[in-house]
Amino acid sequence: MIWHQLSIAETLENLDSSRFGLSRDEAARRLEVHGFNQLQEAPRRLPSAILLGQFADFMIVVLIAAAVIAGVIGEWVDSLVILAIVILNAIIGFVQEYRAEEALAALQKLAAPLATVVRSGQTMIIPAVELVPGDLVRLEAGMVVPADLRLLEAAQLRIEEAALTGESLPVEKQTNPLKTENPALGDRSNLAFRGTIIRYGRGLGVTTATGMTTEIGRIAALLESGSRLASPLQRRLAAFGKRLSLIILAICALVFVAGLWRGEAPLLMLLTAVSLAVAAIPEALPAVVTIALAIGASKLVRVNALVRKLPAVETLGSVTVICSDKTGTLTLNRMTVEEAVPIEGESKTFFWQAMALCNDASSGADGEPVGDPTETALLLCAEAAGFAPTLLSQSYPRCGELPFDSERRRMTTLHPEGQGYIALTKGAPEALFAVATADGLAHWEETAARLADAGLRTLAFGLRRFVDYPEPFNVAMVEAELTIIGLVGMLDPPRAEAAVAVAECSRAGIVPVMITGDHALTARSIAARLGILGVDGRVVSGPELARMTEAELAAQVGAIRVYARIAPEQKLRIVAALQQQGGCVAMTGDGVNDAPALKQADIGIAMGQGGTDVAREAADMVLLDDNFATIVGAVREGRRIYDNIRKFTRYLLTTNAGEIVAVACAPLFGLPLPLLPIHILWINLMTDALPALALSVEPAEEDVMARPPRPTNESIFAHGLGWHAFWVGLLIGVLVLMTQWWAIASDDRHWQTLAFSVLCFTQLFHVLAIRSERASLFTLGLWTNRPLLGAVLLAAALQLLVIYVPWCQPIFHTSPLTVGELAGVLAVSSLVFWVVEAEKWWRRRGKNSDS
Repeated sequence: MIWHQLSIAETLENLDSSRFGLSRDEAARRLEVHGFNQLQEAPRRLPSAILLGQFADFMIVVLIAAAVIAGVIGEWVDSLVILAIVILNAIIGFVQEYRAEEALAALQKLAAPLATVVRSGQTMIIPAVELVPGDLVRLEAGMVVPADLRLLEAAQLRIEEAALTGESLPVEKQTNPLKTENPALGDRSNLAFRGTIIRYGRGLGVTTATGMTTEIGRIAALLESGSRLASPLQRRLAAFGKRLSLIILAICALVFVAGLWRGEAPLLMLLTAVSLAVAAIPEALPAVVTIALAIGASKLVRVNALVRKLPAVETLGSVTVICSDKTGTLTLNRMTVEEAVPIEGESKTFFWQAMALCNDASSGADGEPVGDPTETALLLCAEAAGFAPTLLSQSYPRCGELPFDSERRRMTTLHPEGQGYIALTKGAPEALFAVATADGLAHWEETAARLADAGLRTLAFGLRRFVDYPEPFNVAMVEAELTIIGLVGMLDPPRAEAAVAVAECSRAGIVPVMITGDHALTARSIAARLGILGVDGRVVSGPELARMTEAELAAQVGAIRVYARIAPEQKLRIVAALQQQGGCVAMTGDGVNDAPALKQADIGIAMGQGGTDVAREAADMVLLDDNFATIVGAVREGRRIYDNIRKFTRYLLTTNAGEIVAVACAPLFGLPLPLLPIHILWINLMTDALPALALSVEPAEEDVMARPPRPTNESIFAHGLGWHAFWVGLLIGVLVLMTQWWAIASDDRHWQTLAFSVLCFTQLFHVLAIRSERASLFTLGLWTNRPLLGAVLLAAALQLLVIYVPWCQPIFHTSPLTVGELAGVLAVSSLVFWVVEAEKWWRRRGKNSDS
């Protein structure tokens, strides 16, 4: 039923109701038919199901298998370490996912507990859950609307619908039917919606929808039906785990077959192959990734971005589109007078006085104006022009008024002036022009059109003088033959830092898109000022979007930068269409209407100051300062974190590749195994984990926001990471084997300690070289990542301890090296550093020649 198009009589007839309301018996019957006025919630996943789901990831399955195998062959320390890491990740994932189930619970809190209804002609208060279609509901200022209503009476009624529509100002309500077939929610001025708040006036409405059939109920259904996508990092790590497992199985099978071919015992080769598999699994990777994300989340809090779900930290670095609300995020959420156009001549003074006198706002205890945002803006403008409101009200006390109403769209105040009186009127320009004198009217109409075309909310001011107190004091007497004394154009101005952030988005290859519930002209004006929209840019309205098919939207969504008067399900459509085109979408929002789109987006970002609990619970991240610039700063942090994840993944893979080459190839060259299980365990726990963890705090590289976003389907091996891990791992393995061969050939009984030490120190030199994929360590400087420098020095010191401390030697099967041997180890190990630095120099040279 299109309730906004029906008259009051038609509405009551369709609902089989009347001005006396329903009888109690009829209300009880309808309650049985329609059910309670509450939102239905799908059964939640049991905590046990959420916990078990944490072990379904392929990489986790591989780690569990590795732990079991390690236990079977007697490597209990390896087994326990791997299981501890798996359990830690499962606990963190469980906590994150369990908290994410709270969005609908927050939506329920918007319900009004009680409702004032008219039944059988009597006013009574009932629980709001017992409302049924056809019930008459009384509305007063401060109340929460308990159900969707068609308004029957509206006395200066203004309702704040920001949570539902995104409209920043309270909406003026009226009772006449609308001619438009399918207006946006914010334009349905004769309806009131569940969960919105009465700010001014009073009204009476008949209930048209309850529970899940209300607009809020439709949003609840969208929240239930929506599915959250896996983050780019989760998808990359899953693909990485599968690929790595296949590679490891292939290598182990090769080692096993090669051993049998050489005549080794089958059981021995089976144990060797299994040991190699356990050594090859980078068990520290999930833990280091989790810790890196947690560190990133703590840094984001310091720049006013609170991360609710850890994978969102990295997802920020993949963002290609930021869909942002306008009010409060791109703008200041504070109405200001953008342009004032007073009349020329002596009446000019009255224009400024009218801003302060024909105004119901007042100064608060702290001196700041309190009241309607439009009126407080006028008060501040008058004060800035030198007309103090307090002094004016003393000189020109109000002795009569005609309050604003939605039909006249004007308000008038009367003040004594000398021996007579002056009436000051403000309101919509067309409402004042209709009762103004013709003198100069064409000029004012042209000015009003210019201000409106600029996207400004325009108000007109008029005056009329009276020799005596006007009798009767009514609209017909007072609001007639007005002299227009000026116009003002008002705007919620854009944040200064938002324009800078939009420009940074453009440099980073990120497309900013404005999605707002505000009017198209206002949206165009703000978007143009911020650089989101070009001169010929297109603004798509909600009704226009509703007429688009899915195919048409998919074809055009990449070129549209501004959407205005948008409904909740349309935001969901926009986000889904962008994702279907391959975009990684960040969606900001503060209202109930934003929650489904926040859940659908790759990363949902809610407002912390002006946002609703529903939006915050549906989001991955909360902006504590509601500032668009904070999002761009968070994107920078996300890119830094992903760069660092790639760095320590590169480091761990190279380390394991070096171990595999050394262990797998030694028997092929007739050499004994260079490493014992305790050596592999030591390297995996100490020289792997500590430097890898320190890489997670590496500062952002200079060009981090000058690159295009990463494709969401990009492999973690992209841009040469896999090739680097292969050839550097091969180099490390060759250096270990050459050291072993040379020591055995020289009859050096320290050959195993030498091989063990070369493997350790090559990794420490390597980690210093890979702090950047292009920049040299000599450019970065040693002190720019002090935790890494400390980790390298600590790992080196621990390695020297296991070599030189007597009680460590029998545990690690080491022997003390001579000064010459240690110097040789460091010299051979440093070759990795110099070779990787040469590779980076070659890359820089190639990039410079291309440019």
